[in-house]
Amino acid sequence: MADVAIRAENLVKRFGTVVALDGVSFDVPFATVFGLLGPNGAGKTTAVRVLTTIIAPDGGHAEVTGHDVVHDADAVRLSIGLAGQSAAVDENLTGRENLRLIGRLSQMPNRRIAPRADDLLERFELVDAADRPVRTYSGGMRRRLDVAASLVHRPPVLFLDEPTTGLDLSSRGELWNMIRELVNTGTTVLLTTQYLEEADRLANQIAVIDRGKVIAEGSPGQLKTRLGATVIEFGYGDAREQARRASALLAQRLAGQPESDGSTVRIISDDGSRVVVDALRTLDTEGLAPVTIAVREPSLDDVFLALTGHRAEQADGGITAQRGSS
Repeated sequence: MADVAIRAENLVKRFGTVVALDGVSFDVPFATVFGLLGPNGAGKTTAVRVLTTIIAPDGGHAEVTGHDVVHDADAVRLSIGLAGQSAAVDENLTGRENLRLIGRLSQMPNRRIAPRADDLLERFELVDAADRPVRTYSGGMRRRLDVAASLVHRPPVLFLDEPTTGLDLSSRGELWNMIRELVNTGTTVLLTTQYLEEADRLANQIAVIDRGKVIAEGSPGQLKTRLGATVIEFGYGDAREQARRASALLAQRLAGQPESDGSTVRIISDDGSRVVVDALRTLDTEGLAPVTIAVREPSLDDVFLALTGHRAEQADGGITAQRGSS
């Protein structure tokens, strides 16, 4: 039996001249949520496609539940479920019909298909809509049905590729609860996301991936503590030029490296209270007093910005266009 649910070792994947994966490595323990965090075009979806045997790597090695993704692909497929970025269910069938169809396609014994479908409909709170065509479902209901469909054959490992993209906050929260329940019952989840809050709330461990490389790994708390104790933000409304001038001034007068992000100046410090006082005094003497002040703990957004120089939600247009995936 494998000591980890998923193992990736120096995975490489090229599409023509574009290197989508450039030596990606990580381990995913059983019964945990592992987050692959990064912007569109970072290589997240390519990694999932390799690990789920959809495409073969050009280099490196990967295993899922101890099975090699290249040489034991059939065994890997029997041990995984996959819910991609768009729902894979048939909108002309009912929810119940979709789940039963997938059970037959998965070659489950006939006697187990209907009870399993009924169990999943109840678990994902879809009983009232079970006999309605999926085209009448809301976006959140479709995503829940899609995740349920990936679990029909009881896989120990579930891959969720940006499962909440396009969902409203309420539907996103419902799906988060479903994921937590799955892990509590022993399922291992690999989750790709470009939403910092999603990774922070769900993942036990995170690998930050950018331009095909893992650039940081750890728990959300470990990643955030790398930045220091406090994030200070001075807001300038719509005055971007004032924010730029304030950032340049603080860089000259204070220790640390202030960052100008639009009309916000951000400082990360281990001595927040002193830096706030010194910064305000400096800004006031030059007529650059901010409109708003915020003092908070670091977020994963701050981590990603510090590591990459851009936010996770920002797409890397050139790479995305050539790869056609994230």
